[in-house]
Amino acid sequence: MIKKKSLAENEFDIPAKNCYRMVILGSTKVGKTAIVSRFLNGRFEEQYTPTIEDFHRKLYSIKGEVHQLDILDTSGNHPFPAMRRLSILTGDVFILVFSLDNRESFREVQRLKKQIFETKSCLKNKTKESADVPLVICGNKGDREFYREVQRDEIEQLVTGDEQCAYFEISAKRNDNVDTMFRTLFTLAKLPHEMSPDLHRKVSVQYCDMLHGKSLKNKKVNDGGDPYGVVAPFARRPSVHSDLMYIKEKAIGGCQGKDKERCVVS
Repeated sequence: MIKKKSLAENEFDIPAKNCYRMVILGSTKVGKTAIVSRFLNGRFEEQYTPTIEDFHRKLYSIKGEVHQLDILDTSGNHPFPAMRRLSILTGDVFILVFSLDNRESFREVQRLKKQIFETKSCLKNKTKESADVPLVICGNKGDREFYREVQRDEIEQLVTGDEQCAYFEISAKRNDNVDTMFRTLFTLAKLPHEMSPDLHRKVSVQYCDMLHGKSLKNKKVNDGGDPYGVVAPFARRPSVHSDLMYIKEKAIGGCQGKDKERCVVS
């Protein structure tokens, strides 16, 4: 019996330059998963379910090329510091989320931004001030203005002077400013802006020629039309070994070989 491969097993030969990972970080109950749900399927889930760690994959056809975006929706509890560090090292773009009605969640975003810069500077052999890390900070639950605990001037201090960082006040519930946030994030990272949810057609797996192995192995999709994207079913989180190889392929300078592994797990 031949085992059918899943999309998570990397059966599609997409070039590394077209593969990216988006990591969403923040405290519990700030709306990280709600933002991911808006990104993937345009829906808002009213019921709250704590996230341990969710992994998603989206494939795009843009200007005749296939692109892959992995989305890592992390736990707000981060019980395993080494795994949190690995998530940061594998990330190409970041979304840091806090709730406008929760001051402690804003303090967590301050800590996370510092941790991302320190971790990335280790990998790229740069100072944390010069680490090139595209990220957006989201003040979520903008629909609850009356309960606001974090003021705009405090947030401006966190992003001022950082050209690779932008701030948005959003409401995942009402879908306010979410698409604009994603467009800005991809622009900061110099990724195709068509990856934003409002700039491509959403196609189901059943009708998406992009998922045919022949097309992907040729690295070109001759659709001749508008950009489109499809959420890969049954995507699984890559192994630690796969993540280490991903880091090695993406990194420029910094740690090498076993030293790189120490950089990840220390």
